[in-house]
Amino acid sequence: MTFDSKIFVGLEPARKNSAPASEPVGPKCQWDGCEKIGAHRAPVGPGAEGLYLLFCLEHVKDYNKGYSFTTAPSNADIARYQKEAATGSRATFGTRVNQATEIPIPSTIRSGSAKTLKARRAAAQNPAQTTSLPQRRKLKVLEAKAFETLGLSPEATPEEIRRRYKQRLKMHHPDANQGSRTSEDELRASIEAHKILKLNGLC
Repeated sequence: MTFDSKIFVGLEPARKNSAPASEPVGPKCQWDGCEKIGAHRAPVGPGAEGLYLLFCLEHVKDYNKGYSFTTAPSNADIARYQKEAATGSRATFGTRVNQATEIPIPSTIRSGSAKTLKARRAAAQNPAQTTSLPQRRKLKVLEAKAFETLGLSPEATPEEIRRRYKQRLKMHHPDANQGSRTSEDELRASIEAHKILKLNGLC
């Protein structure tokens, strides 16, 4: 068989010539006078949390060397970049983080969730209730029993719970009751009740 045989006619080599390497694309390095691609993020610093400058590898190293992660001032050049980025004269990427200043109320934007709609309706009917302190959760069985043992209502404040606990300790102490067995059981029950309420953050 020869290479000019019909079997080999029309066959093309499987390996194709590799395409020429394309130029990297992306945002330009933000270092003054640099034309390279800025593929590396660098944090702006205090007062601009969540915002980043973009530098090439060489300049991000320079930026990080001069960047102070403590309260001490940064290198003069780096401080200039930080100031310009924080004041808005230099483009940055990311989202500025703002701390919430008040308790959020149910959203006013319509949602398909029935739970959200009910919460919004309740907030509209009782605006005072949304700004007041959150309601106490439903008590567990042991917590309700602890309130009953101390002779208090479930709405009692932590101060009232502590005051009642001290009263019962004095009332049922063995020195005050000549070692009465009933009084000893009451004392033990009061201590357990107070321990349950304390562990659950009610006093």
